[in-house]
Amino acid sequence: MKNLAIARRYAKALLLIGEDDGQAEVYREELDSISGLVAREAELEQAICNPLYDISSRKKVLQAIIDRLNPSVTMKNYLLLLFEKGRIGFLRTINEFYHKFADELKGIARATLISATELTSEAVDKITSALSKKTGKDVILEVKQDAEFIGGIVTRIGDLVLDGSVKTQLLNMRESLKKGEGV
Repeated sequence: MKNLAIARRYAKALLLIGEDDGQAEVYREELDSISGLVAREAELEQAICNPLYDISSRKKVLQAIIDRLNPSVTMKNYLLLLFEKGRIGFLRTINEFYHKFADELKGIARATLISATELTSEAVDKITSALSKKTGKDVILEVKQDAEFIGGIVTRIGDLVLDGSVKTQLLNMRESLKKGEGV
């Protein structure tokens, strides 16, 4: 829990810098690129984060990554600060929080929709529109299929889950019958 709070703070700090200098989207792309590279290359992550390696060697590896990717001066300084403070291991989590905060800043909400079958583009557009009205934000909808669904859809937007699956409706019906409420 403490690590999440730390990552959140560092992400928020970078976003505030980005807001201030108008480079929030640039920082998003750079952070995404660097975080993605480190996530894809487990050995690279170990070379930067593992305390079994001496600090000067780890810093040289980080500096080589920075030199290779050539990010903005602010991002270079930010990465070196993360390293100096022993927070470079939180890079992935910081990136996730940064994306959430940057989306909030732009008025964007990301949602996931899961259905048993492929939905038409019209249906997806209607659902996206309804979610946009409900949240008051532009919604980016990721559509997935799950063959284990009997039918219906489940939509997750942030902490809100809208479950319209047949399975859940049947479970609710069973609970109602158990309680003697009748359906």
